[in-house]
Amino acid sequence: MSTSTSKLDTESHLLLDEPLLRLPHEMLRKTFKTAQKHFEREQGVVMTSIKDAAKAATEGGASAEDSIKSLEQVIQRMQGYKRKVEALHEEEKILHGHERKRIAHLQDLYDVPSLVDPRYDRWSRIRLDRLLVDFLLRSGYGETARRLAEEKGIMELVDVDVFVQCSKIEQSLRRGSTTECLAWCVDNKQSLRKQKSTLEFELRLQQFIEMVRSRRKPEALAHSKKYLAPHAETHFDDIQRAAGLLAVSPSTAVDRYKTLFSPDRWEFLANSFVNTHHNLYGLPQRPSIHIALSAGLSSLKTPSCHSSIASSSSNTASTTTSLCPICSTELNDLARHVPYAHHARSSVEPDPVILPNGRIYGRERLELLASKLNLPAGKMRDPTTGEELDASMLRKVYIM
Repeated sequence: MSTSTSKLDTESHLLLDEPLLRLPHEMLRKTFKTAQKHFEREQGVVMTSIKDAAKAATEGGASAEDSIKSLEQVIQRMQGYKRKVEALHEEEKILHGHERKRIAHLQDLYDVPSLVDPRYDRWSRIRLDRLLVDFLLRSGYGETARRLAEEKGIMELVDVDVFVQCSKIEQSLRRGSTTECLAWCVDNKQSLRKQKSTLEFELRLQQFIEMVRSRRKPEALAHSKKYLAPHAETHFDDIQRAAGLLAVSPSTAVDRYKTLFSPDRWEFLANSFVNTHHNLYGLPQRPSIHIALSAGLSSLKTPSCHSSIASSSSNTASTTTSLCPICSTELNDLARHVPYAHHARSSVEPDPVILPNGRIYGRERLELLASKLNLPAGKMRDPTTGEELDASMLRKVYIM
C-alpha cells in the first residue's frame, strides 16, 4: 500500500464521533442548570427566613427560643441543599471522568500515522464495540449492551444509563402511560421550550383523549382549561378538534375524530419522545453503525455489483474471481438501495477496448485470456459473462 493511500485522514474518521463528546457536554450543562436552580431557590428562601427572624428578634416580637428555632430550620434547609449539591457534584465528577476518557480515546487516533499501523486496528476495534453497544441500546437490549460494554472495558465510552432511561419512558408510552414522560418533560422544561417542542402538549392532549374515552367529561373539561387552553395561540386547531371529541363516541367513524381515538397515537407519542430526546442530547436519530455501514457500502458499490449479469462469485461462465464485498451474498441485497459513491478518479486497464455489451477491458487481457482458452483465431471471450465474440467487434476506447 502506497504512502498516499495508507495515510490516515483523522478528521474524516471522526465525523461519526461527534455524539461521543456532545452527550456528556449536554449532561454537564443540565447538571449545572439544576444546581443553579437549587441555589437560586434556596438562596431566596434562606435570605427571607433570616431577615424575618432578625426583624422579629429586633422588634421584640420573638423570644430567644423562637429565634433559635427559626435558625435551626434554616440550618436544616441548608443541610438538605448541601446533600442535593453533593449528589450533583458526584454526578458531575463522573461525567468529567467520561469526558477525559473519551478525549483520550479520540486523541489515540491522532497519534496513529497511517492505516497500516497496528494501533489503528486496535482503535477501530474499540469503535466497532462502541457502535455495537449503541445499536443494542437503541434496540432495547439494555442489559446485553451493559454486559458487552463491561466485558470490553468501554463503559466510560458509551451512554448506557441515558439510553436505558430513554427506553423505559418509550416503553411506558407504548403501554399507555404518560406519567414518566411528563416527569421527564418537567425536568427538561427550559430546554424543550428553547427547541419549541410540542411533546408536552401532545401528552396533555392524550390525557384529555383518555378522559373522554372513559366518559370522565367534567374532568376532561377541567384538564383542558388547565393544560390545553394555554397553548391556544399555537395549537388552536388541535384544541378545537379535541373539543369535538366531547360530542362523539370513541367508536366514531368520522376520520377527524377517529384518528385521535386510535391506539396508533401511543406509537406516535413514543416515536415523538425518542426523537425529542435524541435532539435534546445531540444524538443521531439512526444508530451510528447504520451510518457507518451505509457509508462503507456506498464507497465500495459499483454498477456491476447489481447488474443483470450475475457476479463472478456465482457465475460459472465467468473467468474472474471477485473479492468485492458488495457482490457477496451477505451484503448484496443490503447495498441494493444505497447510492453510488462519487469517485473523483477512475482507473482503466492499458489499451482499453469496449465490447458490444458495453463492458470495457484492456486488449492485452482479452488476448491473454483467448490464448489460455485456446480460442480460434479472431475470437475473444468476455471475462465476466463468458460470451464469445469476433475480435473485429471490439472498438477502441479514447479517454479525454
